[in-house]
Amino acid sequence: MILACHNLNKSFGERIIVKDGSFHIEDREKVAFVGVNGAGKSTILKMIIGEEPTDSGNIVLTKGKTIGYLAQQQNLISGNSIYEELKTAKADIIKLEEQIRTIEHELKGLSGDELQTRLNTYNRLMSEFESKNGYAYESEIIGVLKGLGFQENEFSKEASTLSGGQKTRVSLGKLLLTKPDILLLDEPTNHLDLNSISWLETYLLNYPGAVFIVSHDRFFLNRVVTKVVEIDQGHLRMYNGNYKDYAEKKRQLRDAQMKEYLNQQREIKHQEAVIEKLKSFNREKSIKRAESREKMLDKIERIDKPMDSTQEMHFELNPSCISGNDVLTVEHLTKRFETQTLFSDISFEIKRGEHVAIIGDNGTGKTTLLKILNQVLDADEGAFTLGSKVKIGYYDQEHHVLHDNKTIFEEISDDYPSLTNTQIRNTLAAFQFTADDVFKLIRDLSGGEKGRVSLAKLMLSEANFLILDEPTNHLDITSKEILEQALNDYTGTILYVSHDRYFINQTASRILELVNQTFVNYIGNYDYYLEKKEELTAKYAPVSPETSVNSKVTNPNTFSESQEPFGQKLSWQEQKEAQARERKRKNDLKKTEERIAVLETRNQEIDELMTQEDIYSNSVKCQELAIEKSSNEEELETLYEQWADLAEE
Repeated sequence: MILACHNLNKSFGERIIVKDGSFHIEDREKVAFVGVNGAGKSTILKMIIGEEPTDSGNIVLTKGKTIGYLAQQQNLISGNSIYEELKTAKADIIKLEEQIRTIEHELKGLSGDELQTRLNTYNRLMSEFESKNGYAYESEIIGVLKGLGFQENEFSKEASTLSGGQKTRVSLGKLLLTKPDILLLDEPTNHLDLNSISWLETYLLNYPGAVFIVSHDRFFLNRVVTKVVEIDQGHLRMYNGNYKDYAEKKRQLRDAQMKEYLNQQREIKHQEAVIEKLKSFNREKSIKRAESREKMLDKIERIDKPMDSTQEMHFELNPSCISGNDVLTVEHLTKRFETQTLFSDISFEIKRGEHVAIIGDNGTGKTTLLKILNQVLDADEGAFTLGSKVKIGYYDQEHHVLHDNKTIFEEISDDYPSLTNTQIRNTLAAFQFTADDVFKLIRDLSGGEKGRVSLAKLMLSEANFLILDEPTNHLDITSKEILEQALNDYTGTILYVSHDRYFINQTASRILELVNQTFVNYIGNYDYYLEKKEELTAKYAPVSPETSVNSKVTNPNTFSESQEPFGQKLSWQEQKEAQARERKRKNDLKKTEERIAVLETRNQEIDELMTQEDIYSNSVKCQELAIEKSSNEEELETLYEQWADLAEE
């Protein structure tokens, strides 16, 4: 065991963070720390590292073990470049290297015992240098920086000038390079793109120490952790398994608690009815029996009704009208910032009812595209057209559509003046803003609270085309699940940017990946994207000298003649149909193989039956089996041909 927390207690005024909470983490164990926003996860991490005092209880770190902590917010003011900042994590190795070089210069002028003493020191330092993998520390730094999404031309940027998300990535890289015995990570995936998250998953899976992670990324937790610590209404509980295992065990436990509660309530009501009936007889004997039952009832230890961790959001997204079938048509769109081309000559269409996710690395232009479609930014070239009766609802991850100096109530009432005070309060209550909360200023809200205000405005908009930029950022898992359900029930059209792979899997029917300055289209969810990514990227968005030099790329919907035989150009619709045909072919091939296996197994069974005396001595039964086998053989001949045709396609 590397870390143990015993009987922790912490309160802020009347608000209880944790009450008699205990958990432990074993060496090399990967553990998730989950709970709704505001439950106290970050506070407990700060208690573990000593930034926040406990009211009572013990936190024990095994003697000689080191601990590293990544907070959600970082403040890098050293003046170092990105590369130099990460280099400080290897200060001990760099110091060793300097000592070794100094001794190497000294050795030339030494002799005798003095030479031998310095040689001994030199050999000791070299051994330590090699054991710490000193020769590879620079390549290790570069590997971590690239893994976290930094390009080589960014290494020299001053860290203090970076955005909040970039600073967090720098701090994460620095922490990983120090390799403490236990890592405490508070929302490490918040500012990472899909490739960086995948890299971090692999890094943590192979990390030689223990990891304690606060995260709302279900896909990430399912891959990395083997234990979950939950904080729920001040209580800490441990569950073995990944997030999926935890969620299932949690559901089973809640169901069992609810069943136990309901059974007890039925028994209590039954006893109360019996008592009331006995008293109604108005006989001394009956009254004594009623009194005896009352005493027994009073002694029952009442089971509390299982409560949710927090008041959940509850909302529906309903379009005010049905749009035309062609919702959005983008033609030859290009956007540049100074010398950087984000995307070039892109074209695509979105039809009514589609749920389309846009994915891609950080900095490729996903948010910029959404801003162009919402007329916040202008494109450099090309145009887009909205279809008939299309009404846009826009969710901005930076919440620029909110007004810092307004209260939450004013934010809604000013945009929707026809709503009564009661209607506004009811709407805000559905998003967990009650009582005086509605008079909080927008600028004083947390990221999660701003997200809920934006979702409330989105619901009231009654739009039939939702454009959403990172809608799950800062939402806890419960809120994400509610949003997923609302989007899946929504009858309009959705276009969104997200790095949440679980969310994409649950809500997307199509994915557009922005890669190499163009779009690659996937007709399916995230699992389908993973299956086809390598194949379709190589086909429709290859890296070429022309792409890197001229920033000119092929349009994913009218692919270049060199990519298609005989100069054919595939439209988006044709590509969609081609992918659908391929899925059908694979499905048919699988069904054919399964049917062949069934018939071949049955024929083997018939052959075995025919060797049994009670069968081969029964001419009627023998004839029946012979006819069945003959029929199977005919069907198999057809299936073999069918399989060969499908396999060759």
